Amino acid sequence: MLELITGMSMLASTVALNSSVTGTVTSTAMAATTTSATTTAIIQTIDANSPVGRSLSYRQKVQEYFKNEPILIEVARCESEFRQFKKDGTVIRGIVNNQDVGIMQINEKYHLAASKALGYDIYSVEGNLAYARYIYEEQGAAPWVSSSPCWSKAEPLAVR
Repeated sequence: MLELITGMSMLASTVALNSSVTGTVTSTAMAATTTSATTTAIIQTIDANSPVGRSLSYRQKVQEYFKNEPILIEVARCESEFRQFKKDGTVIRGIVNNQDVGIMQINEKYHLAASKALGYDIYSVEGNLAYARYIYEEQGAAPWVSSSPCWSKAEPLAVR
């Protein structure tokens, strides 16, 4: 969200935790610039799980995308904490295996060639989620068994 306010001269930055509602960190930054006769402050609210300009956080996007496969929502939570990119804009990689990429931690060694052949870009949010659904439809939750101690504790979910 961007708002323009004229006639103000300020510089402020605040961070608020809104975990009770969405579990996300929201940062609000205010910056002021002065031009000839007026001062304009730009207030920008950034959801930590969402790139600027997107209306849904990654968590919300995952929840919407996998509303019929709730186990995959839990897999995303456990695998990446609903993150696709690091602060510097690069795709997140697995801690144990750096060939695991993105929200669903798709392994490049086993899935990159197949994902490309099917037209999925696992380095994008949309491609990572879509290819994860494809894997799930083909293999069930087996590719994410290493994180099952985390996601299997969730409410009883339909698991293939």
